[in-house]
Amino acid sequence: MDLQINAGDTGFIMICSALVFLMTPGLAFFYAGMVRRKNALNTLLSCFFICGLASLMWIICGYSLSFGTDHAGVLGGLNHLFFNGVGVQPNGDYSGTIPETLFAAFQMMFAIITPALICGAVAERMKFSRLVIFIGIWSLLVYYPLAHMVWGAGGFLRELGALDFAGGNVVHISSGVTGLVACIILGKRRGYGMLSYKPHNIPFVVLGAGLLWFGWFGFNAGSALSASPLAVHAFLTTNTSAAAALISWLIVEKIVYKKVTVIGAATGGVIGLVAITPGAGFVPIWASIIIGLVVSPLCFFFMSKVKGKFGYDDALDAFGCHGIGGIWGGIATGIFAHQSINPDVIKWNGLIYGETKLFGAQLLSIVVTIVIAVVVSFIILKVMKCFGDLRVSAEAEGVGLDLAEHNEAAYPAYNGLD
Repeated sequence: MDLQINAGDTGFIMICSALVFLMTPGLAFFYAGMVRRKNALNTLLSCFFICGLASLMWIICGYSLSFGTDHAGVLGGLNHLFFNGVGVQPNGDYSGTIPETLFAAFQMMFAIITPALICGAVAERMKFSRLVIFIGIWSLLVYYPLAHMVWGAGGFLRELGALDFAGGNVVHISSGVTGLVACIILGKRRGYGMLSYKPHNIPFVVLGAGLLWFGWFGFNAGSALSASPLAVHAFLTTNTSAAAALISWLIVEKIVYKKVTVIGAATGGVIGLVAITPGAGFVPIWASIIIGLVVSPLCFFFMSKVKGKFGYDDALDAFGCHGIGGIWGGIATGIFAHQSINPDVIKWNGLIYGETKLFGAQLLSIVVTIVIAVVVSFIILKVMKCFGDLRVSAEAEGVGLDLAEHNEAAYPAYNGLD
């Protein structure tokens, strides 16, 4: 590879990095609008503080453990601690036309938003101090190893031929199934199943969804790591899947409830973005329509039926949206991916073209991701419980986490009843 910095690629990825960063504040608004007023600030902060923690951890050790010298295909080395050896020259293992510092910065934004997705599953009841500790440990033991296995040079799943363009496994499945484990261990919210848990600010939800959709263009198109035709292709598949999923969700609502909702439109758009993430730079544009159309009824079923059947309190449906949407997206990549779209990366065509190797690799990568996220998250939370309660007291939950945890109120004139 001719390692020569390209100014256009560099400028493009800088913009994409900023777009991906914006997704975390966008997610904070998306989540905060769906909780009750007395927990709005706590939910905002639960996402926003990660911009600080994950950024520092990435500089100190995260980039090194994710993209440093390979160890057994599972974890990077310690050669880039504190960005040691990470300079302005390109790293040929990842991109030959942008500075390695920029590649590392782009990847840092993924390390920020991924653990923030988990917060939706434990909203309105987890102690903030325990959440901070959990996010830090989870990043070390789950996110960094998965990032190396899927994207790192020598990574086990990368060498297997599994495809994950922008984070189906690394971002969405890992955070979604972790959210499921966390909400089960944490327990249901006070009065769950008896009280009404209605979104307190639907405009916030739409604002958050819009920021996520906007930022997702950087998330997926930027994963081409160049201002190239592949980036344009990923841009189009991203928007097309989101559009199809939004319409599909509204159709499902109309059939089931006889009315369509704003929350449904926002949710549909977001899960369409989730579903296309692993295949954005691998599947044809026409396939992104199918991916978006299918993901909405699939996620709707898990959020409305499966969650009720098993009784777990995934407060903001982190598992139902990101876990299920990410799993479908990974499977769909194994069905629809075609070598002509990204010949430098794709080893085999998808199942629809008569080949089975990629589909098998996709299934294995999904299983590996689920097992790692579930087992490690379970152990982390169980060990943490040995050192104190993970959730706030019943009194604090009744008052609301804004006052109980932060002594602040999003709405000072609010009477505190919901």
